[in-house]
Amino acid sequence: MRPPSGSVPTRPRRPGSGPVVLAAEVVTPPYRYRQEEITSAFAETCLADDRPARQVLEKISANAGVRTRHMALPLEEYRKLDGFTAANEVWRTTALDLGERALREALETAGILPEEVDVVVSTTVTGLAVPSLEARLVQRLGLRADVKRIPLFGLGCAAGAAGVARMHDYLRGFPDQVAVLLSVELCSLTVQRTDASTANLVALSLFGDGAAAVVAVGERRVEGLSTNDNMPCPEIVATRSRLYPDSEDVMGWRIGAHGFGIVLSPDVATVAEEQLPKDVHGFLDDHGLTPESLTTWICHPGGPKVIQAVERAFGLPPDALAHTRDSLAHRGNLSSASVLDVLRRTMAAPPPAGSWGLLTAMGPGFASELVLLRW
Repeated sequence: MRPPSGSVPTRPRRPGSGPVVLAAEVVTPPYRYRQEEITSAFAETCLADDRPARQVLEKISANAGVRTRHMALPLEEYRKLDGFTAANEVWRTTALDLGERALREALETAGILPEEVDVVVSTTVTGLAVPSLEARLVQRLGLRADVKRIPLFGLGCAAGAAGVARMHDYLRGFPDQVAVLLSVELCSLTVQRTDASTANLVALSLFGDGAAAVVAVGERRVEGLSTNDNMPCPEIVATRSRLYPDSEDVMGWRIGAHGFGIVLSPDVATVAEEQLPKDVHGFLDDHGLTPESLTTWICHPGGPKVIQAVERAFGLPPDALAHTRDSLAHRGNLSSASVLDVLRRTMAAPPPAGSWGLLTAMGPGFASELVLLRW
């Protein structure tokens, strides 16, 4: 099967000692707007009679590092949502459509048939569905009835990295199998129309909508694939999770009658700069590496301050997080899907074979997820 033009590489360079990522794809809703259009529409919908809050929103929006975002609905439709029930129904139908598209594209790029998939890890933190999304997609996609399902909820922005880590864990135990990860986040549907807090204004300025899918195979499955020395795929070498004590109020949701209310502390960048270096240094040291050993940094685009904090913490050159900044600029923060978009961009122009990379994201808990990659 020939992948679409411009897609990520479909074959690993050579079998390694761990699972290999074959493909990462991202899809978005058709409604794409400039940042200024979104800011104006949400200001009118949420802050029509609050001029001071509108001025704060405009300032935050202008400094968010975002140029365009995709929305689940046309902007004029958001004012018609009359509560959590209506918003969640839009989330369910839109999430299923986007999730199906993302998984189909990733499987096609990887050259894997739906019936070959053995396990599906799914994650979202912007809506609720029981049965969960991946269960509802089994028949639509043609997955096997005995496919294993691992739905994740509550990990927020860290869940894309956590999902890759859980695929690694599973494929180490079942090295001849195929795993897929699905992330669907429709952040715009969580907008709180009566909340003029700074946290909600940041959310209005930063988050976008989209879905991502990743396909990985175990070591023994890799051995059955043809190789492509010119376009290596990354091997997942190791993972690490870290939960920071006394940090539950840094990031999360207040879930109530109006749905998901954002909890977002201004200390996120500070926590990232103080905590992440210790974890990264310890993680890399266990593998005989240092930050200087890394060719590629695949970081979740939490926002400009978080990106700058990571750059300062590791003394990174200006272009080290270029894919992270580009993802934020063109899509906004897609929560768990964002780091997978950065992975997709990295795989489209991979580093030299043998290079080391780190995939990392932070989220509610407060917590971090680290994934060591080798091309």
